[in-house]
Amino acid sequence: MKNVEADRVWIVTGASRGIGLAVATCAAEAGARVVLLARGQEVTEVAKQCGPQCIGFSCDVTNSEEVKNVVEEIFNSLGRIDVVVNNAGFHRGGKISRLEQKDWKDVLNTNLTGAMNVIQHSSTYLDQGSAIVNVGAVVGFRGFPGDSAYAASKAGLGGLTRALAVELAVKGVTVNMVIPGLVLTDMTRNLSEKALESMRNTIPLKRYGQAQEVAEVVYWVATSTYMTGAFVPVDGGLMSSFGVPG
Repeated sequence: MKNVEADRVWIVTGASRGIGLAVATCAAEAGARVVLLARGQEVTEVAKQCGPQCIGFSCDVTNSEEVKNVVEEIFNSLGRIDVVVNNAGFHRGGKISRLEQKDWKDVLNTNLTGAMNVIQHSSTYLDQGSAIVNVGAVVGFRGFPGDSAYAASKAGLGGLTRALAVELAVKGVTVNMVIPGLVLTDMTRNLSEKALESMRNTIPLKRYGQAQEVAEVVYWVATSTYMTGAFVPVDGGLMSSFGVPG
């Protein structure tokens, strides 16, 4: 991968594992300075393994004041912020008749309000050529029973992406969404083999995605200079199969 990052600074949320860690690693390998954010304390050790130009901060994206303080510390320490990747995610499922109010609020707070908090407090430091990449999900665009909270949060993130693409264009900041399909991560580990196999069979490419495959697209989107307000699926063709019998 061509090194085009120079001293650019990336912030990646939900970066201690899965897609977030793959994105952080991809950016670091391209020469960027990368700040990994995650709720758990282990993110500081994960960052050390990610590369010498990586640092980790424990941060709960649902806590606006905490996010504000961490973003200020990042800017004061590194002198700039160029790319923000909102990947932090939380999932709780359940048919609507049994969905707990707490689960609904926790999912929305992390996936949607959390992204808003990070964007709100980092946008002050973003300038011409900066980029925001929000990580969505197919479920935000295609209905799956029992996934109303997660679907609503990701659909809302899509709306936020579109609105901010227009709002921040005046600053020369791009805002796009990458939409992973079924990627085997910690978030999907509680699904049964039967459920996973059923979902795999709906994917035109007939296989699960890899975190690295999503990360490569996130990197490309973050470095694209004339694309904003775009939704980019990385889903093995799943979103293209709407209406196609299984």
